[in-house]
Amino acid sequence: MRKETGFTLIELLVVISIIALLIAILVPALQKVRKQARAIVFQANLKQWGSVLALYTQDNEGRLPNDPGGALWLVRGSALSDGDPNKPSVYQSVNSKGIARCPMATGPCDDDSLGSFGFGVTSGDLRIYRIEGNYGSTFEAWEITSPLPRFRGSYGFNHWLFNGQFDHSTTLDYRMRGPGLDIFPIRSRAKIPFFLDSTTPYVNFMEGKSPSLGHGVRINRHSGKINGLFLDWSVRSIGLKELWTLKWNQQFNTAGPWTKAGGVQPSDWPDWMRKFKDY
Repeated sequence: MRKETGFTLIELLVVISIIALLIAILVPALQKVRKQARAIVFQANLKQWGSVLALYTQDNEGRLPNDPGGALWLVRGSALSDGDPNKPSVYQSVNSKGIARCPMATGPCDDDSLGSFGFGVTSGDLRIYRIEGNYGSTFEAWEITSPLPRFRGSYGFNHWLFNGQFDHSTTLDYRMRGPGLDIFPIRSRAKIPFFLDSTTPYVNFMEGKSPSLGHGVRINRHSGKINGLFLDWSVRSIGLKELWTLKWNQQFNTAGPWTKAGGVQPSDWPDWMRKFKDY
């Protein structure tokens, strides 16, 4: 007689248990790899901007654009026509299409209640240029509506670098009339934020800045973090509570009231931020 062979119930249970154990071991590792891959994608645009801006400063002997509009027009890149009077005097032929927005915030914002922005430069009674647009949100881009063509972005410049206020130790007359900021002599550029995830094209960050959600860089776009390009052209993720410890300008107090060194308590943060890492 032929004897039939097969798996017993116990053997099947052992095999299933081993498979379940392997899955339990592999899933966290796969999730970590996926998270790292997503982080690389999210930071890729800023890395490209680092290369563009490094070339710009080299062509300008280390100097940034001397006003906010010049920096913003640089970001608009080839969206400007050759005859556009807003085009910077030194201009990189940048095609900003595809790299002006974080992949998590590409669409326009339809919430008019978030407000609008407007700024410009005048000389006496002559208006040099005027820029107007609408703010974005955590997962929606800000948009320039005037002058045309419309332009969307979801990163913002550190405003201190372009308004003559970065170094308060120099005289006010020099700061207001001088050329763009010379970054070459500045030390610790890796601690100075330049271009970051933002709902506005410019970020005017101060020590006592409220941690309220949804405006500027105080947004939960990447699980308690945002991505940022620094003045040494390095790119990394930034914890939301870490924002108060960065060197936004030369006199910025990195041990201010919203830092551990400044005595902030866990209960001081709004509910949505309490779970994030302290700095």
